[in-house]
Amino acid sequence: MIIGSRDAGRAAEAAEKAAGDSGGEVTGMVNHEAARQAEIVFLTIPFRSQSEYLTDLGEVLTHGQILVDCSVPLAAAVGGKPTRTIGVWQGSAAQQAQEMAPDGVTVVSALHTVSGPGLGDLSAELDEDVPICGDRKADKARVARLIGMIEGLRPVNAGSLEMSRIAEQLTALLISINVRYKTHAGIRFTGLPDGDPFA
Repeated sequence: MIIGSRDAGRAAEAAEKAAGDSGGEVTGMVNHEAARQAEIVFLTIPFRSQSEYLTDLGEVLTHGQILVDCSVPLAAAVGGKPTRTIGVWQGSAAQQAQEMAPDGVTVVSALHTVSGPGLGDLSAELDEDVPICGDRKADKARVARLIGMIEGLRPVNAGSLEMSRIAEQLTALLISINVRYKTHAGIRFTGLPDGDPFA
C-alpha cells in the first residue's frame, strides 16, 4: 500500500503509523509519485480540495487506472453545515471527478458512509455496507475486493456512477444522526441475496 501526501515527510509519518497499526507493508510518497505507481488511486480529501488535487494529478494519472473518489460536496466546504450538501453542476462529486480525470481513467465512487475515525481505528469493530457506484462493473469489482478486505465492511453494487449523487447525500444524513446519538453509525442493507453482486 502507498500513502500519498503533498509533503514527503508527512507521507512517511503516515505510512509508518499505518504499518505499525496494521503490520503490513506501507510506503509514503508525495502525491504525484504515489498516483503514478498505483493501479487504484483513492482520493480521500475534502470536496473543497477535489478540483485542485485532480488538476495537479492530471499529468500523472494514466489510461487504465481506477480513481476512487470518496469526496462529498458538504456545505461545510463553503462555510455551511456539514449536515447539508451543495449542488454540483455535474450531479455529484464523483461525476465531477470523472469529467476532470484524463481519458481512460475510470472513476468509481465509494466509502462515503464509513466514518473516518472508524476506519482510522483498527481496534474499532465495523459492521456496515459500502455502496459502490461506477459505470464499469469490472472496475467496481476490483474496488469491492479491496474494500471487502477490511473486516466488517460489505461492498454493495449500488449501480452506475450517476447513483453517486444519492450515495454522497447519505454522508450528510449520517453526520446528522451521529451528532445526535454521539456515535459513528453506518448503514446496512437488508434482504440482499448471497453471492457476488459484481460478477
